[in-house]
Amino acid sequence: MVGTSTGREVELLLDRVAESIGRRRPRVLQVGARVSVADRNERNWRTLVGKRFGSRARFVGIDLVAGDNVDRTLDICSPPRMLKASLGGEAFDLVICCHVLEHTQSPVRAARNIESLLRPGGLAYVATPWSQAFHAAPDDYWRFSVRGLGLMFRRLEILSAFYSGGDVGLDVAYRVERDGRPDLEARGGAVEQGLFQIVLDHEDNRAILARQATERLPVSRTYLPTLFVNVVGRRRP
Repeated sequence: MVGTSTGREVELLLDRVAESIGRRRPRVLQVGARVSVADRNERNWRTLVGKRFGSRARFVGIDLVAGDNVDRTLDICSPPRMLKASLGGEAFDLVICCHVLEHTQSPVRAARNIESLLRPGGLAYVATPWSQAFHAAPDDYWRFSVRGLGLMFRRLEILSAFYSGGDVGLDVAYRVERDGRPDLEARGGAVEQGLFQIVLDHEDNRAILARQATERLPVSRTYLPTLFVNVVGRRRP
């Protein structure tokens, strides 16, 4: 287990982008770019990319709904020809897709499109919930594990994988590694299984429910925090 933070991992991601592009102008796509009140704990990727690469960076934000930070109203699950017509034929050096896949009706199609939008050697940063309350925006369909994302993004070499939380103001993350690389084998599951789950006895369970501001149904004595899985992958040639 390696302690880290999402902020630190984002810095490492941008370092990788800088290394991969050399002196070229980076082309960056953010999927699900619209700013909303619920995103108060989310990073402003356009600002981060601008600070790192300056005015030479070419940033495009897409979303299902028009709004702040959205350059194109576009569905990442659209047919590839529609994406190409809207975004142009030039591939991207970085595609950012945070907290979007759980809201898509076809996450596998979205994954294929993200891969196809990357240049060979281009990077993708994908963040999805493993444990989070239902949040319909416009709807909520899926939850993903690190290994599940690895199966979906078959054209990506997974360079980094880490877990992060969802509390405002708390930037703590953890990587599970073996020999300095993400441990994506089944043996790593034995480590991960007991990391975040809390199992309470009956009386402790009732005490927690009694302290809630609104009524909760006692359907379980097992609790999981809000937990996100994050992967950084590089498109294979």
